[in-house]
Amino acid sequence: MINQKFRLLFYIAIMAFGLTACNNSEKNTSKSSEVTFKKEGTLQLKKASNDSVIKTLDIEIADDEYQTQTGLMYRNSMKESQGMLFIFPNETERSFYMKNTRIALDIIYISADSTIVSFQKNAKPFDETSLPSNAPAKYVLEINAGLSDAFNIEAGDKISFLIDK
Repeated sequence: MINQKFRLLFYIAIMAFGLTACNNSEKNTSKSSEVTFKKEGTLQLKKASNDSVIKTLDIEIADDEYQTQTGLMYRNSMKESQGMLFIFPNETERSFYMKNTRIALDIIYISADSTIVSFQKNAKPFDETSLPSNAPAKYVLEINAGLSDAFNIEAGDKISFLIDK
């Protein structure tokens, strides 16, 4: 009789622990914190014809494998004065896509000598279609969709940037 009561209490304790563990894991997976912009430098877009500054942006840097793979994924918004600069170790043809990216973007491909070589304008959120550079690029700048046209940026224009220490 005592052995049966002990066994029953043991099973109740295990079930209670199991329910608590499941409940805690559900809470942990349902929480999602918004990814926010972290200013890591400034970038200037410059006209090729006269080196005048078109626009100065606060930039977040993506320069390692994890950062370049995730980019602006899971962001809900970005200010007009912000962008993300991808810095790659070499210059080669690149291709981006919009998987898990919630905001429409202009993707600007830039050569090793800081010259804008091509654009992919108005990239659609969540679209996994390949968006190629069509020319070798060492840098890629992502800004809100439509800003390339609003800023009147053209192939041949330049960038310069400083990374905060």
